[in-house]
Amino acid sequence: MDQELYSKERSASLDLLLRFQRLLVSKLYPADCVGQVPNTYSPDLLGVGSLLKKYTALLCTHISDILPVATSVACTSHRHFAEVSCVVDGDLTGSILLPELVVSIVLLLSKNAGLMQEAGAIPLLAGLLEHLDRFNHLAPGKERDDNEDLAWPGIMGSFFTGQSCRNNEEVTLIRKADLENHNKDGGFWTVIDGKVYDIKDFQTQSLTGSSIL
Repeated sequence: MDQELYSKERSASLDLLLRFQRLLVSKLYPADCVGQVPNTYSPDLLGVGSLLKKYTALLCTHISDILPVATSVACTSHRHFAEVSCVVDGDLTGSILLPELVVSIVLLLSKNAGLMQEAGAIPLLAGLLEHLDRFNHLAPGKERDDNEDLAWPGIMGSFFTGQSCRNNEEVTLIRKADLENHNKDGGFWTVIDGKVYDIKDFQTQSLTGSSIL
């Protein structure tokens, strides 16, 4: 039901592209590999692989044109990044097309590596990595995410959902390790809905005890 609701929110052209993309993937997905001679593919299968490559090339060309422009605008400030992200999200670049295509090709590669090498779509997707990396490095909290194996969730959630009107530069980011070290030193910080609260003073006045807090 969620997929049907999301489908209604997509444009007709985007929905058509997604159906076409899924049709290509379904034609390439091996229904039954028993008895197949390795590295021998029917002309029809190679034709679908060639069509997938052309489709991927067109999609990657569009994204390669959009992302540098988006990056140049988004680098102005974190607020610009949030606005640009919303615009990109409504474009082919930020739609379900690209992530689903990447996952599908990885799945096809695991099932039939030879056919995917023949199709040649993977190098085209690899060319997007540099553009995606530059854009993603502009995201607020990137340094925190890079320095931690598990980033503390919820810190930047309110910024992207528009619940906070403050400029992002004014928000102090507290890592999970910082919170744990502060509490080991006798402090009493806690996290509620992604925000860190100091309840040390309340702890001394509370009759419930520290365990409940």
